[in-house]
Amino acid sequence: MKVLITAGPTREYLDPVRFISNPSTGKMGYIIAKECIKRGYEVILISGPTHINVPSGVKCINVETAEEMKQAVLRCFPQADVLIMSAAVSDWRPVKRAKEKIKRKKVWNLKLVPNPDILKEVAKIKKAHQKVIGFALETEEIIKNAKKKLKEKNMDIIVADTPAFFGEGKEADVVFIYRDGTTESFKKITKEAVAKHLISLLRFF
Repeated sequence: MKVLITAGPTREYLDPVRFISNPSTGKMGYIIAKECIKRGYEVILISGPTHINVPSGVKCINVETAEEMKQAVLRCFPQADVLIMSAAVSDWRPVKRAKEKIKRKKVWNLKLVPNPDILKEVAKIKKAHQKVIGFALETEEIIKNAKKKLKEKNMDIIVADTPAFFGEGKEADVVFIYRDGTTESFKKITKEAVAKHLISLLRFF
C-alpha cells in the first residue's frame, strides 16, 4: 500500500524575514509515517518546517507554503492508495510578499487572501480505489463541523480534535468520524494512540 502523508505547519511570508504560521509541531504526521513503515507500507511524507527527524524508510518532500504543499500533494496523490492529511495548513496568506524587509510602522493594515483548499482540490481527482483521511481542529460543535468537512471534501475518515491537541498538546478528546456517519470517541488520548488506531483502519481499505 502506498500512503501519502502531510505534516507540520506552513509558512506564509510577509517579507524575507517574517511569516504567518501556527504552533503545529508536525508530530502527528511523523508518528503516522513511522507507524505505516512498521506495517510495511510505502510512505511519502510532505512536510512543512519541523525539527523532527524523518523516520527511516520514509521519502520526505519538504515544503514551506500552502501553495507548495498543494503542488506536492497533487503531484504525488495519483500514485497513492491513501492520503492522510494531518498538516496544519495556513488558511490565509498576504496578498503581496514584500521583496525587502518591511520597516516598523505605528499602524499597518495587512491584507490577507485565502489559501487553496488542498482537500477540495484532491476531491476533484480522487479515484474510486483511493481513500482520503483528514483532520479537523474545531473549537465548537466539533462533530457537526467535522461531518460537514467530511462530506464537502469527499473524505473517508475525519479525525476531529480541539486546540488541546495542537502544538505540544499531550492528550485530548478525539472523535473519529466515518463516511457512513458513524462516530468513535476517545477521551484523553495521545497522538501515538491516535496514529496507531488510524493506521489499524487501513487494513479495511
